[in-house]
Amino acid sequence: MRSEKIHLVNYIAGLISESDFVYFISYAGLTVKELTELRSQLFAAGAQCHILKNTLIRKAGEKLGIDALTALELKQDTALVCGKGDAGAVAKIIVEFGKKINKVQPKGGYFEGAALSVSEVKDIASLPPKPILQAQLLGVLQGPSRQLVTLLNAKAATILNVLNAYKEKLEQ
Repeated sequence: MRSEKIHLVNYIAGLISESDFVYFISYAGLTVKELTELRSQLFAAGAQCHILKNTLIRKAGEKLGIDALTALELKQDTALVCGKGDAGAVAKIIVEFGKKINKVQPKGGYFEGAALSVSEVKDIASLPPKPILQAQLLGVLQGPSRQLVTLLNAKAATILNVLNAYKEKLEQ
C-alpha cells in the first residue's frame, strides 16, 4: 500500500476509535449545497461527516481488529459520520434528512462494539433524546420510594384521623 493510503487508513482508524458512534450513509447524487447543509446539521449535533473509500474503511476496521466493520457490505458512495455525544440525535438527523432528500440513506453503523443494520440505525433515530431518557429513568427509579412515602404518610394520616375522632367523641 502506498504511504498516502497508509496515512488515510490510520486517520480513519483514529476517527473510529475516538468516536462514540459511527454511521455509514449513502450520499450519491447530493449537490454541494445539500451536502454542506447535512454537514452543518451534523456538526451542530457534535458529529463529523467524511467521504471515504469503502476499501479504506474496511482496512481501518482490520487495523483496529473490528470484525463488525469488515463484515459490513459497503458498496457505492459511502460517507462516514462519527462523533461523540448523543448517537440518537445524529441518527435522527440522518433519517430526517433522508426523508427530506431521498438521496441520503443509512447503510449501517458501529456502536459500542456491535455492527448496526439499517433498521437498527432507524430504531436509534426513533428514540427520544438522551436527556429525556435520563429523566424517564430517574422517574422509574424514584417511583418505589415515592410510593413508600405515600403509603407511610397515608397510614400516619389514618391513625391521626382515628385519634382526632376519639378526641372529639370524648369532648362531647
